[in-house]
Amino acid sequence: MTASPTLTRATRFAPEAILLCGCLTAIITFGPRASVGLFQIPMSQDFGWSREVFSFAVAIQNLLWGVGQPFAGAVADRFGVVRVLIGGALLYAAGQALMAYSSTPSAMALSAGVLIGFGLSGCSFNLVLGAFGKLLPESWRGMAFGAGTAAGSLGQFLFPPIGSVLIEHLGWQSTSLIFSATILAVVPLSLTLATRGAASATSHGPSQSVGQAFAEALRHRSYVLLVLGFFTCGFQLAFITSHMPAYLSDLGLPAWVGGWTLAVIGLANAVGSLTSGWLCTRMPRRYLLSAIYLGRALAVLVFIMLPPSPANAIGFGVAMGLLWLSTVPPTSSLVALMFGTRYLSMLYGFAFFSHQLGGFLGVWLGGVLYEQTGSYLIVWWLSVALGVASAAINLPIREKAVARPEVAPA
Repeated sequence: MTASPTLTRATRFAPEAILLCGCLTAIITFGPRASVGLFQIPMSQDFGWSREVFSFAVAIQNLLWGVGQPFAGAVADRFGVVRVLIGGALLYAAGQALMAYSSTPSAMALSAGVLIGFGLSGCSFNLVLGAFGKLLPESWRGMAFGAGTAAGSLGQFLFPPIGSVLIEHLGWQSTSLIFSATILAVVPLSLTLATRGAASATSHGPSQSVGQAFAEALRHRSYVLLVLGFFTCGFQLAFITSHMPAYLSDLGLPAWVGGWTLAVIGLANAVGSLTSGWLCTRMPRRYLLSAIYLGRALAVLVFIMLPPSPANAIGFGVAMGLLWLSTVPPTSSLVALMFGTRYLSMLYGFAFFSHQLGGFLGVWLGGVLYEQTGSYLIVWWLSVALGVASAAINLPIREKAVARPEVAPA
């Protein structure tokens, strides 16, 4: 694959450099977020919190990550992704650092909830995928979306076991500060993802305002179905990320099992995401999405029916990991196919809002229902039901560009 001359002049960086720095950004930003569940038990024990306190803060994080994503995407589409990534990284690092000193529920909600949530909306792999869509040749996009998603998965593989060791030897507060310092590496990496000035060379679609593009998407049935199906992805992922270590601990398994279960999810997800990106160019993406959601439902069903053991937990991590973020390449590429790449960051960002709304409910309900029933079983069964529903929702999606008349420049 080679870049077009226009592309390289517009971006000043080779596609390989763009892909590498974008993937490193995804690793660094997704890793600490994927490790959040490791902090639940030590923080709750130190401060005498119920699990609902921690769950509410992380639920707020998921919700605000989703709320901020379309706005961060719109700013990135209009002014370029670099300043959005830098601002997001600074907020994220500040929230991660302040979490180390959050001794009250309100402080926890502010640091782990508000600051990290809005920070992630400005520097997560979703913004990286939007930059890939604008800066890389079309022939690169399917695999680039898969590689960017897989990089986030690699962060999930690396950070939880490292975080588990750091918490054991240095304590959860020092671990949170180390994670905060790591996040600041996003600032120099983001410079290779400059998109301002490249949009005219790489984006396609009619001249539209942000409002016109958003209204068009909301009237498009296939886009609405895609957005609704993405809700389930967030519900399942956020619940497992936040509550899996505590769930396994409740079953009498040692703490290392939770950390390694999250880690193998990340490792398997790297394989699943790359495979999903490759399959995007070789089969209908609606069928791929439907198969992923159905596979998740089956994986959860088998896991909760089996007796608890380290082997079963790790096996579930592998199975779920292969399906973890494999929804992202077909979802983002479908948005680009339907509407072009000019407002890809914003329109994918709105789909991600649905994802994070599901994440909010998954994390929050996990904590609330656990406090009320002493079990996570209800939420596990909800994950199965939602997986089946999303498998059905994605089947009617039509995979073609939206039909529209020329729109006058705004």
